[in-house]
This record gives sequence, C-alpha cells and structure tokens, in this order.
Amino acid sequence: MNEEQKAKHPGLTPIDDTHLTRESWKIFQVMAEFVEGFAGIRPSVSIFGSARTPTDHPYHQLAEDIARELSNAGFSVVSGGGPGIMEAANKGAQDGKSPSIGLNIQLPNKQAGNTYHDIALNFRHFFSRKVMFVKYASAYVVLPGGFGTLDELAEILTLVQTGKSRCIPIILVHKPFWEGLIGWFRETLLAQGTISEEDFDLFRVLDTPKEVVDAIFTHYEHRSFEPSARERELLLKL
Repeated sequence: MNEEQKAKHPGLTPIDDTHLTRESWKIFQVMAEFVEGFAGIRPSVSIFGSARTPTDHPYHQLAEDIARELSNAGFSVVSGGGPGIMEAANKGAQDGKSPSIGLNIQLPNKQAGNTYHDIALNFRHFFSRKVMFVKYASAYVVLPGGFGTLDELAEILTLVQTGKSRCIPIILVHKPFWEGLIGWFRETLLAQGTISEEDFDLFRVLDTPKEVVDAIFTHYEHRSFEPSARERELLLKL
C-alpha cells in the first residue's frame, strides 16, 4: 500500500508484502503438480471411499475385488493413495494386470500413503489433485465414505451436469449405503426444484464387481474410451 492509499483509507490494514510474495509463488507449486500428471495412463477408473475402513470390513474386500476386476479388464486404477478403501483399491489393482496409481494428499494429520502403488504422486493442493482424478478418468466408482468421498461425488456430478466435463459412468457401490442419500435427493432436492429428474440419469447404483465392469463397458460399447476432440476441449478448461 502506497502513501496515497494509506491517506485515503486510514483504517485499512496494510497487506504484508512477504505474505503476498509467498502466495504468488504458490502458482508454481500448482503448475508442478499439474505437470507431474499421468496423461499416458489410459483408460483409467478413479475409485473413492473412506480412509477409515478397516482391512477386515466387507467394504474393504469389495473395493479390492472391484479394483482387481477393473485392472484385469484393462483399466488403470486411480485412488487417493491413502488407507482404507483407497488402499484396497490399489491392492486389488496391483493384483491385476494394469497399473495401480495413488494420488496422495499432504494433510495436517499426516495421512500415510499405502504401499500398493505402481505410480504415486503427492499433492499439496486439493484442487489440482481433483483435476487429476477427473481429467483422465473413463469412470468414477464411489464406495461408502465420508465427507471427502461425498465431495468427490458432488464434484463429478456437478461437472457432468453443467457440461464442464465429458459424460462418464458414475457408479455408486452398495445400494443399502446410498439409498438414504438418493432418497434425500428425490424427496428434498427434486421436490424443491434444485435438481431435475434427468439428473438421476447421471449415476447408477450397483452392488457387485461384475456389475461395475459391465456397466462401464456398456457405456463405451459404441464409442472409444478416449475423449473425442470436443471432450478434449472441455477437459482443457477444467
């Protein structure tokens, strides 16, 4: 803030230039995280679910089985790189034929990355990590989880609904877990006009690994897994 600005706005607190400089340099960290992406790993499926799911829980085995089926079907499997469902997804993928990829996020509570990666990337920023989940995904598979899982689900639903991303299969796994949320979608959001009936076509709710894999192949039965020229333009503007 210069002297003229100080005189004109005497109650305004001057901005710390040191802080501004640090903020400006952050853009280079973000650029580096995008450059370290994995554009050559296609087709891929992003799998989401709770980091808190223990290894002896049925959801953990379900995630592992789904990831193994996807990997053997030729899909690289991408997870958040941490414990719980993410670890199960990476473990199942490594047991299969295709790459296992972990996109770990640096958190204040020091989330530890799991050990089942063929490719591991570490991110400081949630938003650049989220772009990586979307940009190269041929499908989203969402298992039971908490706020982070719901955040990723809402993100992809919004991007597809608004036309900011290509239409890909969005699959919620395990009907009993999701039926309360979907009921709220219908009884509250739809009833109050904040979403439309057509928005329910954006996702499917399935239960078994075979159903998940079959649904993805059915979606791409008459088209390539690769984005079209128009879709590539959309993905450039994420």
